[in-house]
Amino acid sequence: MSELPKIWDEIFKKQGKVFTEPHAAMPGLVRLLKSMNARTVLDFGSGSGRHIIYLAKAGLSVFGLDNSPKGLQFTKEWLNREDLCANLLLGDMAKKLPYSDDCFDAIIAVQVIHHARIAVIRLLIREMWRILKRDGVLFVTVPMLKNPTLPYEQIELETYMPLNGREQGLLHHYFTPRELYEEFDDFQIIGIHIDANRHYCLFGRK
Repeated sequence: MSELPKIWDEIFKKQGKVFTEPHAAMPGLVRLLKSMNARTVLDFGSGSGRHIIYLAKAGLSVFGLDNSPKGLQFTKEWLNREDLCANLLLGDMAKKLPYSDDCFDAIIAVQVIHHARIAVIRLLIREMWRILKRDGVLFVTVPMLKNPTLPYEQIELETYMPLNGREQGLLHHYFTPRELYEEFDDFQIIGIHIDANRHYCLFGRK
């Protein structure tokens, strides 16, 4: 895990923000949260800020946690340009999350949690449960399939590391829908769908 900030910092330094458009599910998520009178949202793995900005513009109280200092720098600069605010922290998904129990109305994690071994992912899922309020909303996306054009090293069952490409050296765990249901079984799974980028998208409630 200690290499993740270095890898993402290099990606951001070489390629800029990388991701700038919010996920297609965000408008529906915002409508749902407003219908619930929800306020606090954690963007776990906030990257360079695309969802921080979107959610802050929607009037929500937004928190961002990421393990890349460069990504957080991009986010702060973007917030300043938009005259918005958010609570940003540098953190590590392999450690206890720096938030109290029952803290958030919603948690989003877009293309983040799969960058680890399954033991770390399970710890993170328990942490998400801990910090999410009762009836809170969870939105998580993970990739469906490996890129067939890249060579990989298998690390453990269904966990691989690309040997070149933009995410060279980053662990990728590839979930099946059944595994998502099993690993998130403490949550009420509202549904799992496949988005336009061929990612599994999980909506759940605590």
